[in-house]
Amino acid sequence: MQNHAVFFDRDNTLNYDPGYLGDPNQVKLFPGVIEGIKKLRKQYKFKIIVISNQSGITRNILRESDVIAVNEKINELLREHDTEIDDFFYCPYHPDFDPPELAKCRKPSPFMIYQSAKKHDLQLNKSYLVGDSPADIECAKNAGVKSILVNYNKDNKTLDILERTGKTPDFVCATFLEACNYIIEDYEGVAS
Repeated sequence: MQNHAVFFDRDNTLNYDPGYLGDPNQVKLFPGVIEGIKKLRKQYKFKIIVISNQSGITRNILRESDVIAVNEKINELLREHDTEIDDFFYCPYHPDFDPPELAKCRKPSPFMIYQSAKKHDLQLNKSYLVGDSPADIECAKNAGVKSILVNYNKDNKTLDILERTGKTPDFVCATFLEACNYIIEDYEGVAS
């Protein structure tokens, strides 16, 4: 049986982002992240997968071990509440620093989604992506998954960029739980 997934961007979607987060002691989850992920995973059997651009590695601002430590800290916080992220994918490259064949994993490319779909036997037409940037929404559109823009600071700049480029998200919300509730309602066929 194929699985369905919710893909999440990491920084500024799951956790506050001080900029190139590499210290696990600085990990602070947004309100609703634990509750939302637990509900999606336990009650609705979604695979929870993080896909994240981490160009701080190629920029020599972060080590790969820093990114892994932050990912592990996120899961540690979630496991305290009997839930977790099923898998983490990240792209350490950037086209300004790396050849195109390496940087092809970087969002808005759907590369990481396709990688995870293959690994976890995912049904993308029943999957979702939640993120905070134009690259996240474009990635969702490129992969054929539904897109949710979480706009914590209620800043219209990101939405304006997406609308101008014809890449309007399927749903826009101001909180993590709103995103999760939309996914559940849409999945059950009751979203308006």
